[in-house]
Amino acid sequence: MKPETRKSRTQLDRNEWVVAATEALANQGMGGMRVEVLAKSFGVTKGSFYWHFKDRQDLFDAVLQTWKEGRIRDIDKQTDAPPGQEREQLLHVIDVYSANRNRKGIAIELAVRDWARRDAKVAAVVEEVDTWRLECTRKLFVANGLSDSEAKSRSLLLYAYVFGQSLMAYDRYDPKIIDFKGWIAEYVVGA
Repeated sequence: MKPETRKSRTQLDRNEWVVAATEALANQGMGGMRVEVLAKSFGVTKGSFYWHFKDRQDLFDAVLQTWKEGRIRDIDKQTDAPPGQEREQLLHVIDVYSANRNRKGIAIELAVRDWARRDAKVAAVVEEVDTWRLECTRKLFVANGLSDSEAKSRSLLLYAYVFGQSLMAYDRYDPKIIDFKGWIAEYVVGA
């Protein structure tokens, strides 16, 4: 048997540290984003970290900024609809965000929200992302013929549903769960 060879990781870039810290946040919470732990996972010294970051807060800021930009980019992509296709795009948004396909993404989302409970700066960024999400879907609802007030209500309902159901274990609730999800999506979208 050949011994396992490990590639030396002496040339890390800033993004690799941010990705590793984000995964650690999702899996272990804030404690997982300790410099020593991350350096050990890469097989490097803490000096490599300080080559890319001023301090741990600089890493935290980079993780938060990367999360924010990724979420905004994703919702922009998911809510981009040609004129006349807004209803279908809203149903698509519900389908994409209510699917259990991305457990890692859900874990990151929950970890960032937990972090926001303890840090006002993070809470402000989460609020900014949530407002962006709500505004993007509000625009789709308005383009689909709803009043601004109704559109705001339905946007809030849409996100309450997709995030709420992502926290639940409901697969065995009823064999017709797919039908229920379809009915709920139609109800949320309305019009």
